[in-house]
Amino acid sequence: MAKGWYYFVQSRGFLRIDGPDRVAFLQGLVSNDVTKVTMDRAGYGAFLTAQGKFLFDFFLVADGDALVLDTEGDRVDDFFKRLRMYKLRSKIELSQGGYRTAVVLGEEAVSTLGLPAERGTAVPFGGGVAYVDPRHAEMGARVLLPASADDGVLNVVGSPATNLEAYDRQRVALGLADGSRDMAVEKTVLLEAGFEELGGVDFDKGCYMGQELTARTKYRGLVKRRLMPITINGPLPAPGTLITLDGREAGEVRTVIPDGDVNGTGLAMIRLNRLEEAFQAGLPLMAGESTVIASRPAWAKF
Repeated sequence: MAKGWYYFVQSRGFLRIDGPDRVAFLQGLVSNDVTKVTMDRAGYGAFLTAQGKFLFDFFLVADGDALVLDTEGDRVDDFFKRLRMYKLRSKIELSQGGYRTAVVLGEEAVSTLGLPAERGTAVPFGGGVAYVDPRHAEMGARVLLPASADDGVLNVVGSPATNLEAYDRQRVALGLADGSRDMAVEKTVLLEAGFEELGGVDFDKGCYMGQELTARTKYRGLVKRRLMPITINGPLPAPGTLITLDGREAGEVRTVIPDGDVNGTGLAMIRLNRLEEAFQAGLPLMAGESTVIASRPAWAKF
């Protein structure tokens, strides 16, 4: 048996785009280059406000002659409505549902799916598509399957997991956002969450909604905050708790994962100037009664 595990994620929703204009339609709306998504390559990207702020993120997979967006399940209806507003005369068909997704992690699990350890690579699997996480190869693989697929199709990679804890811990350790859990809707700029390094934005593809602010943020060096892994020493703060430095706002806690009774890890949006001040002055960042230690992800360029 391969050394790995899988988990069917219940919190995901799916949008399917069929029709000859599917690539052109989506290309003008989202941050990644849709033309690069093929049967052997998946992608990751975002749909923004006209002002360039985060609305939805998604994994993008080619399933035969359709494009499938794997996104947050509790917000998929809103995403569907927004895409439908831009349909106009495009020769496409938009639909919801029809799929389920599983995450796969483990020492040999990715290779057992017939995938190399290269982010975004995809292969047919079980009537659907298996692909290495397009953000970072150390996040393992994801498998998009028809909604009717039997759980046992993934037994080849190992044993089913009881919950998502191992995946969440790996995600947080790498500093990867989980949609609106970590990116404030209509507030977060993509580069604050590492989308450039993680392959979620393409600066050569041309115009898309929110492109102007995204490009200006990059070329003028306007990224003032970054989403970063944190270690929490003390009582766990709730998501949304302000992080302070000597009484001044320094950031906000987002994901929190317990690690023992009064310690944990997580993700937080941190102001880079405050982080530098804390380092220079030897002062702690605080979230309520707890100290917070922020670390830069190895892949990040800041």
